[in-house]
Amino acid sequence: MNNFFLATYLAVKEVIRNRGRFLLVALVIALITLLVLFIAALGEGLANGNRQYVANLDAQLIVFLQKSDYSITASRLETNAVRAVRRVDGVADAGPIYTSNTEIVSLAKPLKVSMLGVEAGRPGMPTLLDGRAFRGGEAREAVMDRNVALRSDIKIGDTIKVRSTQGTEDKFFELVVVGLVEGQSYFFQPTIFVPPATWEKIRPQSEADLNSDTPFPNIIAVKLVDPTQADAMAVHLVNDVPNIQVATLETTINNIPGYSAQQGTVQTQGVFTLLIGILVIGGFFQIQILQKVPQIGVLKAIGSSNSVVGLSAVIQIIVVTALGVGIGGGMTYLFSLGFPPTIPLAFNGTRSLIAIALLLLIGPLGGMVSIIYAVRIEPLKALRLG
Repeated sequence: MNNFFLATYLAVKEVIRNRGRFLLVALVIALITLLVLFIAALGEGLANGNRQYVANLDAQLIVFLQKSDYSITASRLETNAVRAVRRVDGVADAGPIYTSNTEIVSLAKPLKVSMLGVEAGRPGMPTLLDGRAFRGGEAREAVMDRNVALRSDIKIGDTIKVRSTQGTEDKFFELVVVGLVEGQSYFFQPTIFVPPATWEKIRPQSEADLNSDTPFPNIIAVKLVDPTQADAMAVHLVNDVPNIQVATLETTINNIPGYSAQQGTVQTQGVFTLLIGILVIGGFFQIQILQKVPQIGVLKAIGSSNSVVGLSAVIQIIVVTALGVGIGGGMTYLFSLGFPPTIPLAFNGTRSLIAIALLLLIGPLGGMVSIIYAVRIEPLKALRLG
């Protein structure tokens, strides 16, 4: 215990006496912390922008067209597939989901959005935060997700105008916003939800599609009676309903175009940033130890043990690293307050805590070489007496 207090005293005393030098290193660590936390937030934000709607579905399984490789955009099911899925034993409910894009042009700056056709009260329709669900049929009503509200001044009760290219012409349709749901980004775009018949009427269409009024769902969200039997029910559905393939939400998310590659790139950037941090911290403390070899020699000559010297170096590294991480965390919070909602940053508590824990760990890891060197210093050689 005495050794610990002595080591702590020596470490803190030196930091205070050379506060300018150590503060500079702490600021470097703070910048590394800022970068790591923003990379983690960017990864989470990009992931949310791509998967948010699918990840929040009130369902356990997703039904695709057979041989569509679990791609939502490549899948187009028959209309009777929904009824067939609902009749399968073990299925509590199933809701068709129709996907397309459109643009809200009634704003000062047009806003591109994903337009999803869903049935109110069925899987696929998010839980309402405010307002009411749209009516069925061709009701010109829409429910918007919070991301639309954040990027515009649209409120419940407002009428929005959307543009849709049908054939070779641009057509415009008006929708009344009747409800608000939590953030439901789909393919990096904010989302509006409309009834399936309305979706078929106003979605972008080719010349060939203009002659049809029948909406064909891209996928079907399936809610099970027993969610723990998802794997068995997937096999059951494939056997009972023709021309389909079934996936879990996790498989669906991983097959979203670019999702896995995007997350792999962001995580690689984070790893390399941590490695750079280890090298920076290791280099500084190695130089620090080399500059005070004579002092360490004196400490050992008057009876200080290797444990005191080594522990002092460890405590010093931890103190400086913790100071840098604390400053970096505060800077990250302040910067995050000023970023507009269009930038895909999402500070996930678990992910941020893991990043902070790794940042606190890289200090001792980076200083390991300097700690070993300090312990091995011979008093006589350090004082040039041997």
